[in-house]
Amino acid sequence: MTISMEIPDGLIKPDYAGGGIVNLMSSLLRARGASSDWPDARLLPASELTDYRHLVLIVIDGLGADWLARHSPTGLLARHQLGALTSVFPSTTAAAIGSFLTGVPPAQHGITGWFTWLRELGCVMKPLPGQPRSGGQSDWGMIKDLRSLFPRPSVFERIQTPSTLISPQSIIHSAFSRAHSGPARLRPFRNLKDCFRQIEQAVKLTRQPSYIYAYWSELDHLGHKHGIDSGAAIEHLHALEQGLEHLKTRLAGQDVCVLISADHGQLDASPAEQTRINTFPALAERLQLPLCGEARAAFCYPCAGELEGFIAAAEAALGSRFAIIRSRDLLAQGYFGPGTPHPELTHRSGDVILIGRDHNVIIDQLLTEPDFTPIGVHGGLSRAEMLVPLCRFTGAISPISVAGVRA
Repeated sequence: MTISMEIPDGLIKPDYAGGGIVNLMSSLLRARGASSDWPDARLLPASELTDYRHLVLIVIDGLGADWLARHSPTGLLARHQLGALTSVFPSTTAAAIGSFLTGVPPAQHGITGWFTWLRELGCVMKPLPGQPRSGGQSDWGMIKDLRSLFPRPSVFERIQTPSTLISPQSIIHSAFSRAHSGPARLRPFRNLKDCFRQIEQAVKLTRQPSYIYAYWSELDHLGHKHGIDSGAAIEHLHALEQGLEHLKTRLAGQDVCVLISADHGQLDASPAEQTRINTFPALAERLQLPLCGEARAAFCYPCAGELEGFIAAAEAALGSRFAIIRSRDLLAQGYFGPGTPHPELTHRSGDVILIGRDHNVIIDQLLTEPDFTPIGVHGGLSRAEMLVPLCRFTGAISPISVAGVRA
């Protein structure tokens, strides 16, 4: 049986040639004296950033460009928006934050989803918190050096200026964060107000040219729990914009360029759009591992000799709700990104990928997992998930040259 490489209409392929978050990182890397294998972002080339003393990147988890346009069309972010970028594939925190922290696409950094099969450890892991989903060690504690799993150097190791990483205190000292923070100064925060305070202090207390990265996760959490179109998520957007307005005022007169973007957007899935794989024994019994990746882009690992049978069963049971595509085809077409791939990439992306049509998700809940099905979801290739805003405001009337930082 052959499965076509056709992606459903209306879905978006990641742009690694100038229109994606990887290209934004290329602009930032070059503006701070490092090299990159990827083109600059068309919306913001390195030449427009080099002369600022401080470059700040704020990543707001779950902030989609279309969602922002609907719910705050005249707010600070819309007023300062340069345009939209594409996320990576899968459009999820693990893969996209991996790109923000390394400057390379998932094909190279090897983080392919919230649930990733790590053949080297013999288990399915949640890479960011370092927790197993199925089998393996209880955490990263037994691994002396995570570089054996994630060998790409971090952005903070590559740039030629001092750097700061600002992140929630609950995750800033995690093994994954430590492995990707390099020489960056760590600034944990407790809440939204403290996050913006840490950014302000990092700008004002650093005399040399610098790069400052800040990560905010609460919008994504609210979307998962209540729905991205819920009152709670929209109210939080307004709180974010109020905080950014205050930060902009506090940074007035500083030689700083503040960029705001996101790892991915979200869309809401109703109960009718949630498929549980255990209701299809002809599929579940053919899998040797739980579904990996994301509920909107599920990586499937059929048992030996069951690949064709699994594909046929999936077409019959799920073909109207999911695009069923061989993983090797998505890899060959560059959805995970170009370049020399991570040596385990093929193992970390399964044999077949189920990509949700419309708002459909597929759930594989293990007996050890709590009964929680997120409302707001992501990981797929829809506009809502793939397009994120790129916004910019500055503090100085005219930037002071930092020529010589590459020396």
